[in-house]
Amino acid sequence: MTRQQSIQEKLTLALHPSHLDVENESRMHNVPAGSETHFKVVVVSDVFEGLGLVDRHRRVNAALADELKAGLHALTIRALTPAQWTAEGAPGFESPPCLGGSKS
Repeated sequence: MTRQQSIQEKLTLALHPSHLDVENESRMHNVPAGSETHFKVVVVSDVFEGLGLVDRHRRVNAALADELKAGLHALTIRALTPAQWTAEGAPGFESPPCLGGSKS
């Protein structure tokens, strides 16, 4: 199983999302080809109702604790309630540019 598949599985089990996008952005960073170290996640879940942004991110990070300990280096998160997803979607959600390694 790839790390991307593992992230998708763990977030699905923990958050029961109505929408989930997991994108491997490692290609945009100074890592070997084929790496799975940098990801962007858009997750929409009822679990986020009543939670602030920090608590939503904590939920995502808790679900991915093993991945974070095992080489997942960077995780860009957009965590929305279903109502927010309906109103906003994910337009313009881009990860910041890589400033590390030889890319800077």
